[in-house]
Amino acid sequence: MNTSMIVCLVIFAATLISYMLNKIPMWLTAMLSLAALYITGCVDAPTALSGFSNVNTILMATMFVVAAGFRRTSMVQRMVSGITRLTKGSFRTAYFGYLLLAVLLTNFIASPMVVFAIVSPLLCAFLDSTGKSRSHYVFPAMVTCVACCGILPLSTAIQQAGQFTGFMETYGFSGMSMRPVDFTIGAWPILVVVPLWALFLADRFTPAQPSVAIEALSKKSQSTESQLDPVTDKIGIVVFFATILCLIFAPQLKLATWFVALVGSLLMVLFGVVDPKNALRDIPWDMLMLYVGALALGGALTGTGAGDMIGNALATAVGGTHNNYILGALFFLIPFALTQFMLNRSVSAVFVPICLLTCSALGANPVGLVLLVNAGSLTAFLTPMATPAVPMAMADGGYDLKDLFKSGWFITILLSVVYVFYTMTVLPAF
Repeated sequence: MNTSMIVCLVIFAATLISYMLNKIPMWLTAMLSLAALYITGCVDAPTALSGFSNVNTILMATMFVVAAGFRRTSMVQRMVSGITRLTKGSFRTAYFGYLLLAVLLTNFIASPMVVFAIVSPLLCAFLDSTGKSRSHYVFPAMVTCVACCGILPLSTAIQQAGQFTGFMETYGFSGMSMRPVDFTIGAWPILVVVPLWALFLADRFTPAQPSVAIEALSKKSQSTESQLDPVTDKIGIVVFFATILCLIFAPQLKLATWFVALVGSLLMVLFGVVDPKNALRDIPWDMLMLYVGALALGGALTGTGAGDMIGNALATAVGGTHNNYILGALFFLIPFALTQFMLNRSVSAVFVPICLLTCSALGANPVGLVLLVNAGSLTAFLTPMATPAVPMAMADGGYDLKDLFKSGWFITILLSVVYVFYTMTVLPAF
């Protein structure tokens, strides 16, 4: 263990403690952490500042503007009113409709953050109109977007299957492939467990009232009543749905998702759906700073080898076991733990090769274990560091770090049990 690794781990621990104590704003903690990592040499300047140009940062910021424009249109209130009428005033039934929308979209769009940015405006408008607390129901909807991503054999699973098949070919499994349907076979219970938890149990763990002020509630511009003229209102609706369709079919259109969201946000401002003077105010800069700091911390953990040290230490603890469930727990829980503090895509990219090398050495079938690595990397909602969907939910639901732990511990344990025992039963390594 070298000096840089030790310093990185100390800063990492201090950052987590500051987040949990919540004595200073979390964005300030994130920026102080970034500064400390740079001044101590744990990251260089490009790595420290890379979060500002990260595609997810741009995607998150621009989708806030697109969502803000959509919230100003009459379509939001019409959709909310229509769902309310369709469900005959039943809150649970209507809420289930939003959860179902999240499940479907997250299997078409490979970014849970984008899906949450689509669902959140509708859900928040519905909660506000029915007098329900956002802090009770926003977090479960975000978890649904993240945990149910890529399970159905649709576009998201097709993309992931191609990536993992490429990994398998690279690491000597040339006669094997990852099929989109494998994600469904190995994880379909999640599509039942998570929505049912969100619908009937989640509000017992989420806070009754926001711990952090929700800025959107204090902004008159966020009203669900449309204040736009008829032409601008229609333009806002068209731009929003055109943006969503382009995001869904971005791979086929050969467009980057960040570019689609950027164009959508610019059109919202250009046509007056979002006031140019207020456009930047619709972006929660504190949450963006939090995410940028988290990316710097993840870069430091990766660059100094601290992240690998943590993962390798845990992997060494189980040695060369041939027990399916021990191996399943290993390759689910380690990525799960690390992805709370590092970007989930980075964790998956690191541990899929480790998983394949382990399977090659043990003579194991890698399909189920690779699926568990992917699932562990996606089970990321206890900190704002792993996926941009979390800081977005913190902004919309008024959560702090303690709320994330209190709200997410039960579903985390439940998902771990289901994944390890079910997946390794239907897709065993041996």
